Amino acid sequence: MTGIPGDGGLARGFAGAFGVEPDALRGRAMPSLFEALDKQSEGTVAVDRDARVTWINAKYARMLGIADPAQAIGREVEEIIPNSQMRQVIATGQPILLDLMRFGAQRLVVSRFPLIDDDGAVVGAVGFVLYDSLHRLKPLLAELSRLEAELAATKRRLDERRQPRYSLQSYVGDSPACLEVKRRARLAARSDAPILLMGETGTGKELIAQSIHVLSARSGRPFVGVNVAAIPDTLLEAEFFGAVAGAYTGMDRRGREGRFKTAEGGTLFLDEIGDMPLGLQAKLLRALQEQEVEPLGSDRPIKIDVRVIAATNVDLEQRILDGRFRADLYYRLNVLPIRLPSLAEMGHGLEAIAESVLQDIASRTGLPARGLTPEAVEVLSRHPWPGNVRELRNVLERACLLTDNPRLTVEDLAEALPTARCGAMPVSAVARLPSVATPLPGAIPANAIVADAIVAHAIVALPEPLPDYDSAFDAFERDLLRRALALSDGKAEVAARRLGVSRAAFYKKLARLGLRAKG
Repeated sequence: MTGIPGDGGLARGFAGAFGVEPDALRGRAMPSLFEALDKQSEGTVAVDRDARVTWINAKYARMLGIADPAQAIGREVEEIIPNSQMRQVIATGQPILLDLMRFGAQRLVVSRFPLIDDDGAVVGAVGFVLYDSLHRLKPLLAELSRLEAELAATKRRLDERRQPRYSLQSYVGDSPACLEVKRRARLAARSDAPILLMGETGTGKELIAQSIHVLSARSGRPFVGVNVAAIPDTLLEAEFFGAVAGAYTGMDRRGREGRFKTAEGGTLFLDEIGDMPLGLQAKLLRALQEQEVEPLGSDRPIKIDVRVIAATNVDLEQRILDGRFRADLYYRLNVLPIRLPSLAEMGHGLEAIAESVLQDIASRTGLPARGLTPEAVEVLSRHPWPGNVRELRNVLERACLLTDNPRLTVEDLAEALPTARCGAMPVSAVARLPSVATPLPGAIPANAIVADAIVAHAIVALPEPLPDYDSAFDAFERDLLRRALALSDGKAEVAARRLGVSRAAFYKKLARLGLRAKG
């Protein structure tokens, strides 16, 4: 029997369903399929193993300018179809399912199949002209063009998101500690050695990481940041190193590239590295040492070219002693450590940071540009700021929303910060309170009333027992999250955006502190 090649599985399936012998069903199917294609197509031609025409239908012959199809029989196919690929199909035994063939001014959409005998030898080929023009394919081509344009636009957006938003000029501060951070960042940009950024939460570790990337030779390549604490442990390996198709079930069963591959040629920023599970730390160490990763479900390592910058707000040396962090990974990451000072260590530099934050709030929200009174600066300088710049931004943005004053005052900050945090104003600040017009006889000056209230608060307020750091930070963070939710109508996504953290990290903090959000 001669036919289009196949394993007979389709024929056997139908045979089992209808109680017909497979060979008999196949014998019926082949002529039926051939006839259907012949009727639906714009032309059909068959050739033998020497690529000589054995049959051509009348439609195809007329298209080729041949009055009688019999005139084509026995001629080499190239004589009547100059651009034919039938000889190639015979030589390779492989079909050409969809192809564009030029014939004069026309472009024909064609399919070609080898013809195989019972011994598996190629004995000829058959070709079909599916369409005699691309007009009938216009809807498909239009959809293809739309998808290609959408893919290109998505790629551009992803590339833009992978470009850093900050430079070293964005790191405001002229204290010795800040100048040392900038100096080390410039040194770090000269090499590809791993960097470890250390500092409390909200001190600008990602800003410095992006600044190093911008200053480095990798600045034209992607900057990919990932928060280790925000990704479930079960997904971390695939998230970092990728996964081959079928490696695991779920939405990503088709496989994924992995953050290392996404950052190829550029910089990978690993925030909160101290929360990485021990098992994954070993794979990260290998990636750093060998510059290769092994995707989940694969036994073939992939070479990578990525510069790693890690950041932490915990004491990694203590975690090493506790058995929660690998010492070898710590030493590999800690080639050039950079410690970022907390806001409380900024001293007089806090005013410049606050002014910069206010400018950014105005440009981002459309609110009027605001300044600070000297008394407000004094209050800000005494606040402990456990959340650092992130907390400062939250407080200043809340104060801007609650007042129309062009310069934020102590009273404006009192509404954004609990009274216990504002504390009592020192006498030096009281002396700078603005004067008022001469009062009526017997009246008490307004500034005297304010000063008396502040001094009374200073006298009455008794020192509270000092809590341990973790309890104090949990209390602060719980209050901060509640305030963010209150200002966001209980919506976690909005509250997370106000605080400048990811939604996943926000939900994780809510769960840890036993809080709930509307959605």
